Amino acid sequence: MERRTIGAAALGVGAIGLGCAPMSWAYTASEQRGDRSLRAVHAALDAGTSLLDTADMYGPFTNELLLGRVVGERRSEIFVSTKCGLLVGDRHLVANGSPRYVKRACDASLRRLRTDVIDLYQLHRADPEIPVEETWGAMAELVGAGKVRALGLCAVEAGPTASRAFRRGARARPYEATVRQLERVQQVFPVSAVEAELSLWSPEALERLLPWCEARGVGFLAAMPLGSGFLTGTLTPGQGFEPDDVRARHPRFTAEMMAANQPLVAGIRRVAERHGATPAQVALAWVLGRGPHVVPVPGTKRAEWAVENAGAAGLALTAADLAELAGLPAARGSWD
Repeated sequence: MERRTIGAAALGVGAIGLGCAPMSWAYTASEQRGDRSLRAVHAALDAGTSLLDTADMYGPFTNELLLGRVVGERRSEIFVSTKCGLLVGDRHLVANGSPRYVKRACDASLRRLRTDVIDLYQLHRADPEIPVEETWGAMAELVGAGKVRALGLCAVEAGPTASRAFRRGARARPYEATVRQLERVQQVFPVSAVEAELSLWSPEALERLLPWCEARGVGFLAAMPLGSGFLTGTLTPGQGFEPDDVRARHPRFTAEMMAANQPLVAGIRRVAERHGATPAQVALAWVLGRGPHVVPVPGTKRAEWAVENAGAAGLALTAADLAELAGLPAARGSWD
C-alpha cells in the first residue's frame, strides 16, 4: 500500500487507516463481537493498513483493550492513534482537559494498548473550563517523557450550522473556531494531525480546515469517509437501525432522507462500475485525492470490508471521474 506522512515529524502510515470505534461503540451493538473485530484488524494489517484509530472513550476502554491484543503481537506494523479528553457519563459525554487527568489517561491507554509509546495522541474535545493551551502543554510533556510521539486534535464543529453555512456561502465559515483553536495550540507545541469528518456527502472541511493543514504540513485524518456506511450503497432506505446505533437518531438516516440521497450513491456506483471497483472504494479514492497529507480512516468491524477499503489505495480516479463526482447533488438533510 502507498505510504503517506503525518506532520513535520514525517510519521509514515499506510494511505488507508482503520477506524476502530464501530467494533466497540456507537454502531450495531449486536454485531460487536471481539473475535470478528480481531479478524478485521489483522486483515487490515495484512492488506497494508498501519494506522489504527481508537480512543479511551470507545466502550469506554474496551476498544483499547481489544486493540491491545493485536498491538502486543504486531507492534512493529502498527501506528497507534488514540485520544483523550472525553469521559462517558450517564447518557452524555463530559470534556476533561485538566493536565493531571490527561497524564493519567495516557498512562491508562498505554497499559490497555500494551505498548510503551503512542504514535499519535489526540485531544478528543477541548474542555471549555480549561484553556486549551494548558491541556496541550500537558500533552506536550508526554512527548518529552517519551510516552507519545506526536500530537493531534479532533475537530467536531461541522454540525448543522456549519453545513448550512458551507452550502449557502455564508460569512460564518465551517471550522473557523477550530482553526482559531489550532492556531493557539500551535504556539505551544506542533500539531502533527487534525482529525475531522470528510466525505463526498460532508465536504465542509475543504473550505477552511484542510487548507490550513496543507499550508502547515499537518496531516489530516478523514473520519467517516464513507458517510457512516451510506456511501457504500449497502444501506436500504427504511431498513431501520438498532436503538443504540447512532444512525437511529441521525437526521440523514431517516427513511425519507436516505431515499432522497440515493442519487448521490447512484453516481458513485456509476464511477465504480467503470473501474470494476466498489462504491466504497470510489468514495475513499475521492478522499485520498484531496491531498498527499490526507489519510481516510474508514471504520469497520468486518475483515472483508477492511480488505475492500484497503484496496481503494490502488484506485486512480480520472479527471472525468472527478468531474462527475463533483457534479453530483449535495447531500440533503442536516448532519446533526
